[in-house]
Amino acid sequence: MRRIYFLVPNIEITKKIVDELLLARVEERHIHVLAKRGTPLEDLPEATFLQKTDFLPALEQGLAIGGATGLLAGLVAMALPTGLVLGGGAVFAITVAGAGLGGLMSSMAGSSIGSRRIGQFQEAMEKGEFLVMIDVPRDRVEEIEEIVKKHHPEAECEGIDPHTFP
Repeated sequence: MRRIYFLVPNIEITKKIVDELLLARVEERHIHVLAKRGTPLEDLPEATFLQKTDFLPALEQGLAIGGATGLLAGLVAMALPTGLVLGGGAVFAITVAGAGLGGLMSSMAGSSIGSRRIGQFQEAMEKGEFLVMIDVPRDRVEEIEEIVKKHHPEAECEGIDPHTFP
């Protein structure tokens, strides 16, 4: 899945874009709208916690770094002449524990800050614009961009993320 970002000037155009996306068979759960805090979104599909924060990317990074650190710690513990004999199961357990701890700590940090990607749109949203995020399969990116651009040239395409978590 790829995520397409559009900045839209007002709620009326945002509603029209969402309706056209639904007619183009983009599921509502793949459309996320974000605006300045306190702005009523009426019946638009609001971005969830996972779209507003860096929770999932931070979790992914934490698992990788924690797992690598745990593996390294297990291998070092095996190599040290401490008299303690560690086998493959212990190294595996230390690796899993490192990945779990790294994922936990990193995801907590990621959930406490806003999304780095969305942060670049904060100024536009403070001015009253709406951010529409659309998650589509790789082969539909151009089609969906064309639908929005064709009917709403005032909506600015702000880029595409190469990988989106479902």
